[in-house]
Amino acid sequence: SGTGKSMLSKLIHKNSSRRKNPFVEINCAAMPENLLEAELFGYEKGAFTGANPKGKVGLFEMAQGGTLFLDEIGDMPLQLQTKLLKYLDNHEIRRVGGTEVYQVECSVIAATNQDLLDLVKNKRFREDLFYRLNSFTLKIPPLRGRFQDISKLIRLYLERFNSKYSCNKKVSSAAMQTLLQHTFPGNIRELKNIIENGVVMSDSDKIDDFIRV
Repeated sequence: SGTGKSMLSKLIHKNSSRRKNPFVEINCAAMPENLLEAELFGYEKGAFTGANPKGKVGLFEMAQGGTLFLDEIGDMPLQLQTKLLKYLDNHEIRRVGGTEVYQVECSVIAATNQDLLDLVKNKRFREDLFYRLNSFTLKIPPLRGRFQDISKLIRLYLERFNSKYSCNKKVSSAAMQTLLQHTFPGNIRELKNIIENGVVMSDSDKIDDFIRV
């Protein structure tokens, strides 16, 4: 988590033949099963209590011709895994509470910070879906395994947040060494937050006092 899965997915989309079409993203771990199904596949009017009276288009349909990014796929409930597998096989969806079948053609990128094979062995992830998704795999190592990227990311985020907050903050060589020796359990997300916090909170021209790792 925090290694840059979303950024990589956007980069893939941006450099694909689908780049002029939508890029749609959802975190499968961020909502309950019933809401996740409605978000992904949409629903017809009156499908459930509290539903939009006009119904709602799902994210698959919104991603028509483009890319749908399913983050934290390992947390997707088994029932929804079945529906996802069916879509990947025939590119057809049916909205919640509806009978009409919709043809949707989009590229699907799935990401997880879990060991899917281990989830398969423990019957928490469908084996057939695993092999269906596993046609092309990219592994993003944690930031501690990408030592050469740390200093570049520090400069990148320092420049970005200096621009955002109209500052001109710097990092001393000593503070830079401290960051280079840190293991970053929160990966890029942690590094980003450290730099932004330093730029915003530091009263001097250096953010060193806010680099406590």
